[in-house]
Formats: sequence, structure tokens, C-alpha cells
Amino acid sequence: MLRTFINMKMTRPTVLFVCVLAFLRQVSSQRTPTISYISQEQIKDIGGTVELDCSVQYAQDYPVLWMKIDRTRMVDPLPISTGSSLIIRDSRFSLRYDTASSTYTLQVKDIQETDAGYYQCQVILALNNKISAEVELQVRRPPIISDNSTRSLVVSEGQSVRLECYAGGYPPPRVSWRRENNAILPTGGSIYRGNILKIPSVSKKDRGTYYCVAENGVGRGARRNIAVEVEFSPIITVPRPRLGQALQYDMDLECHVEAYPPPAIVWRKDGVQLSNNQHYSISHFATADEFTDTTIRVITIEKRQYGRYVCSAANKLGTAVAEVELFESIIPVCPPACGTGSYGDAAQITTSMALVLISALIIFLHRNFNSKR
Repeated sequence: MLRTFINMKMTRPTVLFVCVLAFLRQVSSQRTPTISYISQEQIKDIGGTVELDCSVQYAQDYPVLWMKIDRTRMVDPLPISTGSSLIIRDSRFSLRYDTASSTYTLQVKDIQETDAGYYQCQVILALNNKISAEVELQVRRPPIISDNSTRSLVVSEGQSVRLECYAGGYPPPRVSWRRENNAILPTGGSIYRGNILKIPSVSKKDRGTYYCVAENGVGRGARRNIAVEVEFSPIITVPRPRLGQALQYDMDLECHVEAYPPPAIVWRKDGVQLSNNQHYSISHFATADEFTDTTIRVITIEKRQYGRYVCSAANKLGTAVAEVELFESIIPVCPPACGTGSYGDAAQITTSMALVLISALIIFLHRNFNSKR
């Protein structure tokens, strides 16, 4: 009896311990799996390596998955791994499991731009029940100017102008504006920061090339050249409004025209439009899209060719006119009277030179005679 009693007393702790273990196992098997840790947001360069950790508790009997979610493209999630095994076949991806901490570590090498997105750690509890946590991977990317940015503009003087520039990349790029040769912007200063450059009332001095520059510290940045063409009505300037020339000599009359679109240019005298013939030679020389020099050469001037010549320029926005007066002089004007021989024969050129020398001699003698008196 005593031995049996002693044996019973000695086995009670063992029985109690076994019961406690069984209870703890039962309680443990009934606990809901949890995700105790997930990596924070990761920012990496292209070509780098990233490790994403997910620690789970009480999930021995449940599937644990890594999924990639791309919210920008609205595509279905991509399964990457289940348990400690990879699903996708990509040598850049690897997975390891640490039993001590119940941590699943997803490693991605040689990171590409397409690897950016959200990586979700999931524990599947039932068919329509799961727990999850996610970490975002941001990949630094150089700026790329978007297609919805302004490429070029053609506007009329006085209209409002809106130049837009948007850029993608990570970190988000900063956008600034400049003009060709660092010219002053319509907003004032040589640099304007912001996606939209506004010109309330554009003028012809605002035409030219504008630079949209996007920078985010990755790479050399991106730049787009935006041509702004401003249409305006013609403006005519006359370098020499009055010109004299002797009979039987040639003379050039000039007008400088500024207009866009390029205008139609006409010379008139006494209301009659002039054209190229034995009496007149008309030429136009465009120095730029908006600048044109026009010249009419009056050939071997006759009495009836003296008078006022009208230069007119017209485009869709308006018309401008200017006058050049040709009057008779005694002494031939060189050039073109003493030119290289393009007009007139050798005898005429010789005579012209002789007249010029005689006139100069007469003036010289007259001055000397007056000074002696």
C-alpha cells in the first residue's frame, strides 16, 4: 500500500506536465496566424539588390505567399512564392526561410524598372479568407518627359499661351523652363519653375525656342525643345527714305519687312504694280522666317522714273506700306553708279567715273578760290 501511494505521488507531476503540454498544443493549434513584421518601404537604384522580410506566427499549417501587385497597370497580382519555394522562374529572385523567426525573405537582384510596385505577404486561412501585409519597392528612374507635354505652338500676337511640361521618374522630377540663349522669359527672369508656363498676351518678341527641363538627381535629366511661333502683321522699315541719282544711272531702293507668316511683297509707283523688266529688277532675300529684305533696282533712270515708290507687305493678319522717294541729282551716286559693270557697258562706266572726278575737281577749285578772296 505505501509503495503504491509513493508511486502515485511521484507520477502526479509527470501527469500534470503531460496535461499542460497537451493543453498548450491545443491552444497553440487554435491561435489565428498573424504577420508580426513586414519590411518598410524600399527605395533602390536600377541594378541594385533588395531584401523584403515577412515574419509570420502560428502559420505552420497555412500557405504563406509572396505576391507582386502593380496598381498603376491594374493587372492581376503575380504569385512569386509559396512557403519556402519560388513559383516564378527568374534567376534574379531567390527566397529563404528562417525557422527561428518564422521569416520569409524575398531577395531581388539586378533590379529593373519593372520591378517597382507593391510586394504583398499573404497567409491563406480559408478559400475566401486571408491576412496580408505589403511593402512598396520604389526604383529610382531618370526623368522622362511625357507625351502629353507641349511640343510646338503657332499663335497670333495678343493671344494667351499655355506651355505644359510633365515628366515621369522617381523621385518625382522638378520641372523648370528656360529660353534659348538664356533670354528673359515672359514671366521675368531666365528660369521659371513649374509644370505650366503661361503668357497672358503673347507678342512677337516672345517667339523662339523654349526649353522644358526635368531633373530628379538620377542621370542627366531630360529636356524638350518647344518652338513658339507668333504670327503678327507686317512691319516695314526703310533705311533710306529719300535717294538721289543722276539720269541714266541705276539706283537701289530698299525696304526691310518683319512679318509672320512670310508676307506677299509688292512694289508700286503711281498706283501701278511693278515687275521685273528692262526698267526694274525686284529681289527678295529672307534672312529668317520673319525677316525679309526687298530691293527694287531702277535701271538706267529716265525722267519719268523719278518720284515715290511704295513698298507693301501683306499676310493674313494685316498689311503695311512704306514709301521711298527717288529724286534727280546732278552727281551720280556710287554705288551702284560706279559698280563692277553688272549694268551698262564699259564706256558708260568710264564716263561715270570721269563725271565724278570732274565734279570733285570743280568743288575743290571753287573752295580754294573763295578762301583766297
